[in-house]
Amino acid sequence: MIGQKGLPAAVFVYLFCSLLMYSISATPASAQSELQRISAVERSDGLGMVVRYHLTEPVDSFKVVQPTSGLIQMKLFTENPDTNGILITEPSETIKNVHLYMLPDGYGVDVELGENQFYKASAYPDRNEHDLLLALTESSPGEMAELTSDVEPIYWSQLKMEMEYAEEETEVVLRELFDDDYNQLHQNQNFDTVVIDAGHGGKDPGTIGHNGLKEKDVALAIALKLGGYIEEYLPDVNVVYTRKDDRFLELEERGSIANRARGDLFVSIHANAFRNPNARGSEVYILGLARTQSALEVMKRENSVVRLENGDGMDELTEEDLLVYELANAGNIRISERIAEKVEHQFRERARRHSRGVKQAQFVVLYHASMPALMVEAGFITNPSEAKFLGSDYGQSIVASAIFRAIRDYKEEYERSRNLSRSE
Repeated sequence: MIGQKGLPAAVFVYLFCSLLMYSISATPASAQSELQRISAVERSDGLGMVVRYHLTEPVDSFKVVQPTSGLIQMKLFTENPDTNGILITEPSETIKNVHLYMLPDGYGVDVELGENQFYKASAYPDRNEHDLLLALTESSPGEMAELTSDVEPIYWSQLKMEMEYAEEETEVVLRELFDDDYNQLHQNQNFDTVVIDAGHGGKDPGTIGHNGLKEKDVALAIALKLGGYIEEYLPDVNVVYTRKDDRFLELEERGSIANRARGDLFVSIHANAFRNPNARGSEVYILGLARTQSALEVMKRENSVVRLENGDGMDELTEEDLLVYELANAGNIRISERIAEKVEHQFRERARRHSRGVKQAQFVVLYHASMPALMVEAGFITNPSEAKFLGSDYGQSIVASAIFRAIRDYKEEYERSRNLSRSE
């Protein structure tokens, strides 16, 4: 939807919506979210204004960008977004225009401020409602120049074109994926079994983080939430857990459970650690040769569980081991990388997590799973802030729903690849 430029500040800003709904599967993060109205009022402390997005359901997540002192941009992520009727902002000398843009994964909003209006922006959900609040706090020209320097604006039309182009590229990728070894072997099968592995457990607590938070507990909580989302929103997918309680499992047994279940995907969930308490962010790993020191350290820590076993398992994979695996499982590795990229995208864009990217390392637990497999390091529990997040029900839900959406999106791609092949 496009607003009317140049509207006087003291006049209502009418936002007429004639938007097509973008239909995609529901997610656990929110139901259909209808944006009913945008209003603006002065703050009770007299230091600015509050813009309220009146929503019937909370959005999945959001982010705020302020590229200039006169422009505030917000991206609201939601499934099945809906807008009805006319949205009106209250008269204000501060807000000049509001523009709404429909996007495949939500919608964008431009809030244009009046001339010589200097406000810094921050956003947060309303505690008692589904609404989203944008706080405008009085600032100075000098402060705003510093805050907005090097901030790139979002070009909504370009972003939409890039998304549409990505959809077209996906069709090409799907055809390529169907030609690989993995899909040749599985072309007559459905994507119907996901094996979820909560790392560590029992006598192996994993990393002990800030305030005694244990990695095994965080991993199990996220694993159970992820499985619950799959069971609820993808009922045709069978969920297999390597553990559903606090028990110890050998690394090889975790892969064996996945193989016996004839899984289509193996996801091992962990939490990261580092001697620097400021280290933060999520990482997604697939099996391969560790190419960075940080990946090597993560690999050594996660493989060290072998020392708690009977001593007859491998605690390190050689380059020769990996070469043999890659030759036998080339298709699995390609699929693993694609799903890992989807998880990383969800962490970065939807869950608003600091993403450290997709990496490779010689993880024993992935080596024993004869299927596409990835390891998720949800964050650093040695970082006080991330430990608080990952130890909370809210944080665990955010991480689990991001992984769920990536699995759901891949399942849709996989089924489309089968349909493309059958139609040829």
